Amino acid sequence: MRRLLLALPFALLPLAVAHAHDEHDHDHDHGTLGAHEHGVAKLNVVLDGNTLELELDSPAMNIVGFEHAASTDADKAKVAAARQQLEQPLQLFGLAQAAGCAEDAQELQSPLFGDAAQDKHEHGHQHADVNAHYQLACTTPGKLTQVDLGPLFKAFPQTQKVNVQLIGPNGQKGVEATPAKAVVAF
Repeated sequence: MRRLLLALPFALLPLAVAHAHDEHDHDHDHGTLGAHEHGVAKLNVVLDGNTLELELDSPAMNIVGFEHAASTDADKAKVAAARQQLEQPLQLFGLAQAAGCAEDAQELQSPLFGDAAQDKHEHGHQHADVNAHYQLACTTPGKLTQVDLGPLFKAFPQTQKVNVQLIGPNGQKGVEATPAKAVVAF
């Protein structure tokens, strides 16, 4: 399932270098290009034949409002609600119905879901990310001309910006999506 997305960081390395000058970045890596920055998420989109893959990488702060292990009932409820939203990619990403996309597989990972350990910084601050990987089968991929991130921004309002990297029939590109500019064209 990760075959296409594993090649994406190498294909888009020049784009990552262009954005690497951000002063707010921390000096660590979470397995994808760029750094952990609150309010900012990353989305890789690959359309190859009838297969659409989406990989979202976001600080947990954007998704649930905190990054510590959920200990209170209120925090546990936030994590459960966020996970339930993340389990419905067709509700988070607006895709043309004419493309006939249906979910094939998904994988959700986060320390908040009881997965990998959190990343402790030299300052003792813990960072937790939420990673969601979706594979969709589209019956008419030619009708898939854009991805609307409006529902994602609405579901997770602490997300202020999504750095999107796309590979599709028209080549590759990197764009920045915001709540005001949430539609990303292939």
